[in-house]
Amino acid sequence: MARGSSDQHFCQPKGGFTLVELLVVITIIAILIALLLPAVQAAREAARRARCANNVKQLALGCLQHEHMQGFLPTGGWGYSWVGDANRGFDKRQPGGWVYNVLPYIEQGELHDLGLGITNVTDLYHKHRVRTQTPLNVFTCPSRRPCVMMALPSGQQTMVAGNCESPIDGHASSCYAANVGDNSYLVWWWVPGSLAQGDDPNFDWRMDIQNAIFGICHARSQITMAKITDGTSNTYLVGEKPVDPDCYLNGLDGGDDWSMYTGHQDDTMRSVGWPDSTYPTGYFPLPPMQDQPGINDYAGFGSAHANSLNMSTCDGSVHSINYTIDPEVHRRLGNRRDGLMIDASVF
Repeated sequence: MARGSSDQHFCQPKGGFTLVELLVVITIIAILIALLLPAVQAAREAARRARCANNVKQLALGCLQHEHMQGFLPTGGWGYSWVGDANRGFDKRQPGGWVYNVLPYIEQGELHDLGLGITNVTDLYHKHRVRTQTPLNVFTCPSRRPCVMMALPSGQQTMVAGNCESPIDGHASSCYAANVGDNSYLVWWWVPGSLAQGDDPNFDWRMDIQNAIFGICHARSQITMAKITDGTSNTYLVGEKPVDPDCYLNGLDGGDDWSMYTGHQDDTMRSVGWPDSTYPTGYFPLPPMQDQPGINDYAGFGSAHANSLNMSTCDGSVHSINYTIDPEVHRRLGNRRDGLMIDASVF
């Protein structure tokens, strides 16, 4: 039976994009992406900077909690080849530096106590090795690198209970350093060879140099709030340090090549200058620096951020310090007792 006309279907021409129209749409999308990408990247960096500032804040509060519980700010320990020892308290007998000593006050007590009660040197070494290779987010600036174990340059060793063990194959590093003051003599090369030697009251800790260090943390320091006579809001506590971008993960930057749990050294302590009579102020200034390839700064502060770095003061507050800060103001902020005025508006 023949179908009626009402049952007949007619093909209608379908519309579509021409090649020119498609190219125009793609071009518009590409332009929009190009316009939005810098804003997205800026937003991401702002978030990373905020996380970094929060890290500095948590470390500063941990140091202040340490001071509240122990009566003094975290000590700097014994030197580069010594790591923290849970069996030796928090005072001058403690070979580990400020990073190790602040652990119980930033909710890392279990990590701090590894090796507690152990006297066998081999067993103690293995416990310390676990800690030495444990990175923590709070010590990692997200603008610089992920929170991962760093490579360790060949030949480096770590002293545990006076015994130089086999080199480890990696270490945890810190993006942050404590303020050693305006005398960058870090005295980290005077390292005792044993616990007995370090405990010996006649060991040469170079107190002639250490007595001229007016920061917050150095070898075997026990700085109380009463010693911060310039005021806690006018004295640096903890801040960021610069690192060569080419060495973020390989451990080859000279100021980033040892575990953060070691004692006093340039990986965990930074300065704002050193005495130099040829300068009008009597000091060679060390202004903060931004990370850059080939950077050769193992003494000063700095960061991976553009324009400024995060620094905390001894009242626990965090400040964004511009790289262009007056070097003399920066130096004064690093000295706890020089008695010189600081205009807070400049930092």
